[in-house]
Amino acid sequence: MSKTIAVNAGSSTLKFKLFDMPSEKVVAEGTIERIGEEMGHAKIKFGDGQKHEDEKPFKDHGAAVQYLLDQLIDLKIVQNYDEITAVGHRVVAGGEFFKDSAIINDDVIKKIDELSEYAPLHDPAELVGIKAFRKVLPNAFAVAVFDTSFHVNMPKKNALYSVPYEWYEKYGARKYGAHGTSHRYVAGRAAEMLGKPLKDLKLITMHIGAGASITAIKDGQSYDTSMGFSPLAGITMATRSGDVDPSLVAFMQEKLGVSSQKMISILNHDSGIKGLSGISPDMRDILAAANKGNKLAQLTIDIYVNRIVRYVGAYIAEMGGADAIVFTAGVGENSAPIRKMVTDQLSYFGIKIDQDKNQCHGVERDLSAADAKIKTLLIPTNEELMIVRDIERLRKQA
Repeated sequence: MSKTIAVNAGSSTLKFKLFDMPSEKVVAEGTIERIGEEMGHAKIKFGDGQKHEDEKPFKDHGAAVQYLLDQLIDLKIVQNYDEITAVGHRVVAGGEFFKDSAIINDDVIKKIDELSEYAPLHDPAELVGIKAFRKVLPNAFAVAVFDTSFHVNMPKKNALYSVPYEWYEKYGARKYGAHGTSHRYVAGRAAEMLGKPLKDLKLITMHIGAGASITAIKDGQSYDTSMGFSPLAGITMATRSGDVDPSLVAFMQEKLGVSSQKMISILNHDSGIKGLSGISPDMRDILAAANKGNKLAQLTIDIYVNRIVRYVGAYIAEMGGADAIVFTAGVGENSAPIRKMVTDQLSYFGIKIDQDKNQCHGVERDLSAADAKIKTLLIPTNEELMIVRDIERLRKQA
C-alpha cells in the first residue's frame, strides 16, 4: 500500500502527517521543533498510541527531513522510502499566480521563491522543506498547496485596497488572505452536515487558532476574508495585532526608534493577546487569569471577541445573510467560553447555541439551539487531509 506525506514547514519547525492511501488513514504524525537552534525536539506518534521523542540539534531543515525519514524506517512505520509515493507541501503565499495547488517542478520552485516577499516569515522555510524532501525522495509525486489559492478569485471590491490602483497593477498590492486550505475543508464539511450543495450556501468560517482568520463563503467561493496582504491583518491573534491604523505604526516606529522591519516583527510576535495581556499568547492562560479577577486579561478577552463579532457581522451584511457559522482551529475547536461569548453577541442575527452541546472539545458537532435561525457548527479542521486529496486529484489529471 502506498503512502503520502503532508508537510508543513515553518521557520524553525517541521510538521507532518503520513497517510496510507487510498484509505486516507493516518499512520504517523509529528513535529520537529527548534530547527537551527542549539537543541531541537522531535515527537512522532504512530501505531496504536506509540510515541517517539528525541532531543538533539537539527542544523537545518534538510537535517530535519533526513532525520524524519530515517525514523520512519527505524520505527518500522515504512519498510523503505519507495513506500512514500507522494509529498504535499503547505505553502502560505501563492500570489495571483497560483489559483490552485500545483505539481512541483523547477518552474514552480522558482515562482515560490519569487513570491517569498509576500510571506517572508513562511515561504522561504517552506521552500527549504520542498527542496529537502525533493532531494531525499526524488521520485515522489510532489505538490504545493497554497493558503492563498482559495481566496485569489474573491471579488475585486473585497480584494483591493483604497490605494493607487497602479500599486495593484505593478506590485500585486491586494488582499491575499490565508488559511485557505482550512476554510475550504470546513466549508465542504459544513455543506455535508447541512445536506446542501456548497454552492447554495452562505457560510462564515472562523479559523481561530494562534493565527486566526474569518472568511465569508458565497456560491462555494471565498467572498471576503479577514487577513490581508499578509497574515498580519484581521482579527486579534495570539501574537499578531490584527488590523492597526498605519499612522499608529509610523508614529510608534518613530517613538520607539526602531526600523520598519523591527516594527513588523513587534506586530507579528509581541502583539495580539500576548501584547495586550502581558501574560501569554495562549487563550487558556488569559481565561484562567480573567477568572481570578485580572482586569487586563478580561479586557484582552473582550477585545478578542469584539474583533471576531465585528467581522462576522460585517460578512453577514456583505452576503445578505448566512446559513451557518463555523468554528475551527485551536481556540475555535476547544474553547467553549469563547464560542459562547461570540455567539451571545451575535444573537441579534438569530445565532443561538445549545449550552449543553457547547460543552465539548474538538469534536464535529452542530451546536445550534433548536430555535436558531443561523446554524452554528463546530468542525475540527484537517488541512493535511485536504493536501492529500489535492495530491490525488492532480495525480489523476497528470
